[in-house]
Amino acid sequence: MLVGMAIMPHGNEAVYPPDDETRRLHENLKRIGQELEGADTYVLITPHNVRIREHIGIIMAEHLIPWLPFNDVKIPVEEEYRTNRRLALEIFHGARTGFPVVDINFATYSGRYSRFPLTWGEIIPLYFLRKKDLVLITPAKLPKEKLIEFGRFLAVLLEKWNEKVAIIVSADHGHAHREDGPYGYAEESKEYDRRVVEMLKKGDLRELLEFEDEFIDRAKPDSYWSFLMALGVLEEFEMEPSLVSYACPTYYGMASALFRR
Repeated sequence: MLVGMAIMPHGNEAVYPPDDETRRLHENLKRIGQELEGADTYVLITPHNVRIREHIGIIMAEHLIPWLPFNDVKIPVEEEYRTNRRLALEIFHGARTGFPVVDINFATYSGRYSRFPLTWGEIIPLYFLRKKDLVLITPAKLPKEKLIEFGRFLAVLLEKWNEKVAIIVSADHGHAHREDGPYGYAEESKEYDRRVVEMLKKGDLRELLEFEDEFIDRAKPDSYWSFLMALGVLEEFEMEPSLVSYACPTYYGMASALFRR
């Protein structure tokens, strides 16, 4: 059963907040973790794991190992996680007839050597969540309608699953908020973030379809394609938003939101 969906950032500042705005975000992320404690598995959609052009990835490796303390910030996730292989296989086999999906493993098909890294895209959201089994899904820059359709497919499959599942969307937003950042400054980053936060507050992501490719390219988010999947989930099941907050202590924007049935 699908119990909810959370939007969670993956910036270090979410864990170690430098200002009041980010501290509010941090507190909301902790509350999201508390609200989702009853889930048995998290399906975590992450843009910073393996990258595959034009294909959605489903991670099948049994053991998921925290790796790369990003910017030397040590996130206290010490134990390895396990993949819910039954659910991962169900998603993969269900999706392969209608979507460009690939299953991803490393070294061996199963057992102790079937291992895969967790990056900051996963570790930072997991910092706020009680430890559960995972299914990692990596989005791709597919046509908008195909990503929305995948979100609808995922929601229906998870609703029929015999355990409680929560979707976690790991996402940061515009990455061009500061001239001294790696992407420079672009007004579109501020506008993208403003509109995204308004959509989260309303619980309606359909305005994403109004964003033109040039606007997205200049705003430089990593959230857009994952959010199209989230739009599909919300089209399939009505959910109420809460714990919406936003902070931009550095060159990229971060937001939180919880959607409950």
